[in-house]
Amino acid sequence: MDVEQGLELDGALFAEAVQKTLNDNRSWAHNGARTFERIHSGQPDFVITLASPDTTAEWCAKSGLDTTVDNVSCDSAATERVMINADRWARGSETYGDEIHAYRQMLINHEIGHRLGFNHVTCDKDGDLAPVMQQQSKFLDHDGITCRPNPWAYPQS
Repeated sequence: MDVEQGLELDGALFAEAVQKTLNDNRSWAHNGARTFERIHSGQPDFVITLASPDTTAEWCAKSGLDTTVDNVSCDSAATERVMINADRWARGSETYGDEIHAYRQMLINHEIGHRLGFNHVTCDKDGDLAPVMQQQSKFLDHDGITCRPNPWAYPQS
């Protein structure tokens, strides 16, 4: 984990949120399928980074992604970085309203989902939970279907 210097956000809180979220049974660690471990030396599989919108955009552009239009985060797959946009981390999104904790869990799970090879999907039935790989920062409704916010890969666990 990495936090851009100069951000007025709590880096320890970010690190704790990432660790707890990813190793929750409702996350990608589901039933021991994976484990996520913080390391302090050696070569990590990826680095999840909390960064300003400009720094996020720079890293995401290395993978051909433009995060500036919707001010979003990304998995910069051409690099070792999974970028979490500090503005979204601090403010959340309209789709989650005041539920900033749940929004942050979704943000972590969604971007790590990309790192694990999962693509965007949407819910199929009105009123269902949105899949964590739905672009929930942008929308909860599509094609006349309204989904409910969901921060988890395996919400029923």
